[in-house]
Formats: sequence, structure tokens, C-alpha cells
Amino acid sequence: MTDCEDIYIRYFKDVYKYVLSICKNKTVAEDITQETFFKAIKGIDNFDRKCKMRVWLCQIAKNTYFSYYEREKIYTELSDVQEWGKTESFEERLISNEQAFEIHKALHLMDEPYKEVFTLRLFGELSFMQIAELFSKTESWARVTYHRARVKLKEDLM
Repeated sequence: MTDCEDIYIRYFKDVYKYVLSICKNKTVAEDITQETFFKAIKGIDNFDRKCKMRVWLCQIAKNTYFSYYEREKIYTELSDVQEWGKTESFEERLISNEQAFEIHKALHLMDEPYKEVFTLRLFGELSFMQIAELFSKTESWARVTYHRARVKLKEDLM
């Protein structure tokens, strides 16, 4: 068995579960996980062993998912425009989109690590322990960082 096979067998389940927790779609999670391992094998020379292999793979998976999400968001937004008026009024849809945009804008302007911790906790539904492991920090750090991000987001939206 080669090192690549060993890495794949050892970490596939963890990476897949992580991606599934972010995207909530089994098919997408499988595709992103496969692409993650492909990228990891291509870039294995870049792994500097300063963090755990699982953390490195999850970082690749997260970046791969966000790239995928951005591509899909463009296609979804285009198809959503065609659906306007079928389920709710244009005004209702516009108000919802404006509120969502304001939230995303405030989140986008937030400093790191607050933005990423908030996103992983709320949208990725990761536990504080999992977030702490990704950042190589304590669970308390993850909880405090999430709380501060939440407070900052509320202030920005008021």
C-alpha cells in the first residue's frame, strides 16, 4: 500500500463527514472529498507537518467547497431570477434578498478568525471542539471567538 492510499483510507471518513457538515448534500460531499484528496496528493510536498494531516485535509476541503459554492451560487442566482413571481411576490423576494445581503455583507467585512468561526459554527454546524481542532486552539477559545463574532455581527446590523 502506498502512502497516498494509506492517507486516503485513514482520513477519508473524517474529511467526508466534515464536508457533509458544511454542505448537507451527500453527493456534493462525495465530490468535494474526492477533489480534496486529489489536490492533497498533488500538493503533498506542500504539507509542512506544522499541523495534523486531518486538519490540513479539512482546510483543503473547506477551500474546495467554498470554490464550488461560489461557482454554484452564480448558477443558482441565475435560475432563481427565472423563478421570481412563482412562489412569492417580487417585493417579498426583494426584502428577503436585501436582508440576507446585509447579513452576508456584515459577515464578509468581519475580521478573521471571527468570520470563519462564525461561519463554521452556524452554517457548517461544527461543534466548538471541531472548530478548536481546526484552528489548533482550545474549545474555550472557539466558544469565546464565536460569541464575540455574534455580538459584533449584531452591532453591525443595528
